[in-house]
Amino acid sequence: MIARSDALAAMEGEPFDIVVVGGGITGAGVALDAASRGYSVALVERADFASGTSSRSSKLVHGGLRYLQNFDLGLVREALLERQLMVALAPHLVTPLPLVVPAFDGARPDRLTGVGLNLYDVMARERLRGRRGAGAAEWSPDRHRTIPGEEVVELLPALAAREPTGGYLFYDCQTDDSRLVLTVLAEAERFGAVCANRLEVTGLHEEAGRAAGVHVRDLLGGGAFTVRAENVVNATGVWADRLRPHELHDEAEVPRIRPSRGTHITVRHDDLPLVGGAIVPAGGGRTIFALPWLGRTLLGTTDKDYEGDLDHVRADDDDVDYLLEAANAFFTTDLGPGDLTGAYAGVRPLITTGDPRKSVDISRKAELYETSSGMVTITGGKLTTWRRMAKMAVDRLVEREARDAPCRTHVIPLGAPVDAAALPRVEGLPEATYAALAARYGHIARDVLVAAGERGELAQPIVADLPDPLAEVVHAARHEQANHLGDVLLRRTRLGLLAARDVEAGGKAARRVVQAMGSELGWDDARQAAELDGWRVEATAEAVLANP
Repeated sequence: MIARSDALAAMEGEPFDIVVVGGGITGAGVALDAASRGYSVALVERADFASGTSSRSSKLVHGGLRYLQNFDLGLVREALLERQLMVALAPHLVTPLPLVVPAFDGARPDRLTGVGLNLYDVMARERLRGRRGAGAAEWSPDRHRTIPGEEVVELLPALAAREPTGGYLFYDCQTDDSRLVLTVLAEAERFGAVCANRLEVTGLHEEAGRAAGVHVRDLLGGGAFTVRAENVVNATGVWADRLRPHELHDEAEVPRIRPSRGTHITVRHDDLPLVGGAIVPAGGGRTIFALPWLGRTLLGTTDKDYEGDLDHVRADDDDVDYLLEAANAFFTTDLGPGDLTGAYAGVRPLITTGDPRKSVDISRKAELYETSSGMVTITGGKLTTWRRMAKMAVDRLVEREARDAPCRTHVIPLGAPVDAAALPRVEGLPEATYAALAARYGHIARDVLVAAGERGELAQPIVADLPDPLAEVVHAARHEQANHLGDVLLRRTRLGLLAARDVEAGGKAARRVVQAMGSELGWDDARQAAELDGWRVEATAEAVLANP
């Protein structure tokens, strides 16, 4: 990405066709879609890119098997198509993942689940046939099938003690969500978009009663200025009704956002070893996922109405207990809060019409609406359908301006994959790191390796049992607008989610990262100490770190 100072200079110096408010996956997608259609685009984010819901997902790019229970066939069908596209456009970031629904004691796998998986298969294949030649994915998942107990244990070693006798095997996909956001932003910049974080929108700039840009305050350097643009797109997700709330709430047909908190936890692979993912029964008739992710095991998610602070969403203790209880009952383990390596929570922007007469009034569908100032708001949806949501928003602008500018994002690659074996070797860099860098950055991994070769310590892992080298910290500060310690620990790497609750490893990692950032950004000892204090406050408030 371009330097933040250069982005700010461009935003102050010239008007744009579109200003996008929000640097999560939807805002990043809008910026890419609009820029690739020829619009000049500025994107502003109040905190850090992907700092909200877009870095706190279940890390799945999937159709959403459980939505079939609500007969939400349209949402599942749309998500399955997007899943296929993402595998084609970002094969290093979006990868197939086997998922298992086990059966025990000689019982047949649940028949109703099998019916749902049959429908899942059919919808995926029908949509692929309809899009051949239009950017459809080359990867096509095998149809689900029943597998014997031995194969279940190969995929789910943690179930060995329960001796499963069979199960269903099917496929969805997995990603690193915040890295997906950063990759989409980088592609948007390649098409001319200008993006900057730590810019708080304080209000709409209006001309003749119409939105003509946004007023922003620089939360890093101080000062304020106006980003002028002919169109404003509000892509702030669960925060969407904070921008001109009176305008949104005065509109009769505008749906309401009903936040729902999803909590996730991570544990060491050795404590819960998985090769594939498992669908785990949980309390209240729900299910959760148990997934291998970046060398850890990820458990989640919960789904509860949320009315708290949207800026610091806490991994609730009751939710953590709920996840541990489900995992322990299913895998016959004895995991407790002290076994967690990480925890996090995010808030989903579920949509409601506010009509109590409707029996089903909550939806994961995307909603687009234009209010009296001309501002376009896009919210709802989920990680998998980000590209479709962005298309909806930009299509609205194209239609109202009568432009001839069709969407192109279904054929635009997101980064470029690289063969880990072909990457240049750096003395002292562990072999496992090359595969990790190739998966996270694609061809940009070469830039990280350049940094790794500058000083011996930059080739060393930040956390002993994980592959992330200290060179990633330098790369984040130089090329990805990482301004604070949390930016690196939570989003540029995922160490805050994978190791923060390991007191010894997490504490050492934070100190090593802040020293590397300080060396790169010119932080003195006082600034480094302040960054460490700020990280502890933020991470404790969100229960990324356990309470002392």
